[in-house]
Amino acid sequence: MMKNLLKVLAIVVLIAVAATTQAQKATKIGHIDFGKLLEQMPGQDTVKVVMEKYVQSLQGELQTMQQELEMKGADYQKNAATMSNIIKATKEKEITDLQGRIEAFQQSAQKELSDKQTELITPFVNKAKQAIKDVAKEGGFSYILNSVEDLVLYSEGGEDIAPLAKKKLGITQ
Repeated sequence: MMKNLLKVLAIVVLIAVAATTQAQKATKIGHIDFGKLLEQMPGQDTVKVVMEKYVQSLQGELQTMQQELEMKGADYQKNAATMSNIIKATKEKEITDLQGRIEAFQQSAQKELSDKQTELITPFVNKAKQAIKDVAKEGGFSYILNSVEDLVLYSEGGEDIAPLAKKKLGITQ
C-alpha cells in the first residue's frame, strides 16, 4: 500500500513538473516600439508631404478669413464716429459673425486634420500590426508589448521583435 502511494505521489509530482515546464515554455513575451516601427515604414514620407500640403491649404483659408476680419475691424474703428446706429449695428454683426465663422473653421479644421491623418496612417498601422502578428506566430510569442515609455512598468528581459517586424515589412534601416 505504501509502495502504491509512493508511486502515485511520484507520478503526480512528475505531472506537476511537466505542466509547470510546459506553462513556462508557452509564455514567451516580446516587445517593440510600435511608433518607431511606423515611422520607419516605407511610404511615411509621402504621408508627411500630403499632410503638410493639407495643413497649408487650411492655414491659407484661415489666414484669408483673419485678414478679412482685420480689414473689417480697422474700417469699423476708422469710420465708427461717422456711422449711423443702424450701420454700426450691421458692421458689428458682420464682425461678430466673421469671428464665429473663424472659430467654427478652426474647430472643423482640427477635426478634418485628425480625420485625414487617421485615413492616411490606418493602412500603415494595419500592415504593421499584421507583421507583428506574423512574427509572433512564427516566433512562438504569447505576448508582444509596446515598449513605449511608461507603458511597461516592469520587464525582466523579453525579446525586441523590431528587427523581425522590419524584415517582414522590408525595412532595411
